Amino acid sequence: MCRWLAYSGTSVLLDEVLYRPKHSLIDQSLHARMGVETTNGDGFGIGWYEEHTDTPAVFHDIGPAWSNRNLREIAGHVRSPLFFAHVRASTGTAVQQTNCHPFRHGRWMWMHNGAIAGFHELRRDLVLAVDPGLFLSIEGSTDSEVMFYLALTFGLDDDPPGAVARMTGFVERVGREHGVPDPVQMTVAVADGEGLWAFRYASRGPARSLYYSSRIGDLRALHPDVDFLRDVSDDTRLVVSEPLGDLPGAWNEVPESSYGVIRPQGDYLSEFAPRDV
Repeated sequence: MCRWLAYSGTSVLLDEVLYRPKHSLIDQSLHARMGVETTNGDGFGIGWYEEHTDTPAVFHDIGPAWSNRNLREIAGHVRSPLFFAHVRASTGTAVQQTNCHPFRHGRWMWMHNGAIAGFHELRRDLVLAVDPGLFLSIEGSTDSEVMFYLALTFGLDDDPPGAVARMTGFVERVGREHGVPDPVQMTVAVADGEGLWAFRYASRGPARSLYYSSRIGDLRALHPDVDFLRDVSDDTRLVVSEPLGDLPGAWNEVPESSYGVIRPQGDYLSEFAPRDV
């Protein structure tokens, strides 16, 4: 599968989050502890928002993240208050730039860990449900990108949790029609430059691992000697496939079948369930 992280809060150098933690995402690209595969070397991607632009920037490469000099260079010079990073282990689709996460459309970014079971059998019906005005924007061949464009089709602009629930329900319905009773396995992050939504769900069995960081104020009280905690605001949060280190009290598991929202108005966790389209 894959490993990913999403950051929202004080504008920081990407390097602070991607490279410096003890079990950083770059370390996870080679030594993942909770993924299906230990190594996630089938490409990577980062995406970030800046104040002077309406759409996020993205950078993808098909090589492994742990040895990419360009990624290291960018991470040491780019600051952002909201960014995604993803290291890929392919579930069968080609290793190519257009299949690397995060995916972008307009102001939206999307990344996914997991798979649609039987995707090659379901793909035609799923793709035909994408809004014709969005269809030509699909560049790659992954189930993850199709999920993104289905969510856009089902109202991501107006209701992100509802759109993801309708996308999930639609994939499950198509799966049943093709004899695939439990097709969805996912953790998903989606952002629009202001808000960040993260989902954990599986049609059956445990979903892939997902964690969110504790409130910075609480962590600052527990660990006053950690420089990073002194430099970021209380509303700073991380959502990750697996913890970036072993700092006591820092990480909380996202419950099964739930989603979280992080935005300036506040953050919360809620139950998640597929919806009929």
